[in-house]
Amino acid sequence: MLAGVAAVAVPVLAPTPAFAQNVKGPQASADFVQSLGDKAIATLADPKISKDQAKAVFRDLLNENFDINTISRFVLGRYWNLANDAQKKEYQGLFEQMIVEVYAERFSQYAGEKFKVTGAQPSGENDAVVTSQVLRPGGQPPVNVSWRVRTRDGNHKIIDVIVENVSMSVTQRSEFASLIESNGGKFEALLEALRQRIQTAQVK
Repeated sequence: MLAGVAAVAVPVLAPTPAFAQNVKGPQASADFVQSLGDKAIATLADPKISKDQAKAVFRDLLNENFDINTISRFVLGRYWNLANDAQKKEYQGLFEQMIVEVYAERFSQYAGEKFKVTGAQPSGENDAVVTSQVLRPGGQPPVNVSWRVRTRDGNHKIIDVIVENVSMSVTQRSEFASLIESNGGKFEALLEALRQRIQTAQVK
């Protein structure tokens, strides 16, 4: 979902609450994303951090700064109703673990990148879309990343990441739907695919 670009956090890397309280509207969301991006690149790309530490950092990020429940349910779409309670619980745990395993590894490959927020616009009553660029060394073109941030009671949560105009949530939703449909509509097929994907990532 995050395309190797959207990620952040480490021990005590939750966003500073000051801007959530003192700045309102899209600017607060922009400050939130800038803080996350700076810390992500500075921390997760640190070669001194072990793989296990990077995973712990990434997990803290998801729990503190992403609305992982909203994302995971959106990604599943209408197939959420196919699952029983036990399957839903396992799916949400596997979804989070998959993101941690896959994208913590991708961030460890970053070196010399810089992160810059370029703007923010309101989107609906509670959301803002924050645009940014990951500036790469060696004259490589920047990567354009947009973040949909939802604000409730002064708290900011990321609910989607759009990399070069491609929504990671929509892409993942299409992939999951195709997987379930190709296996006769069986929800268990998705769970098994997620288990295998996590296992593959863990042995790399």
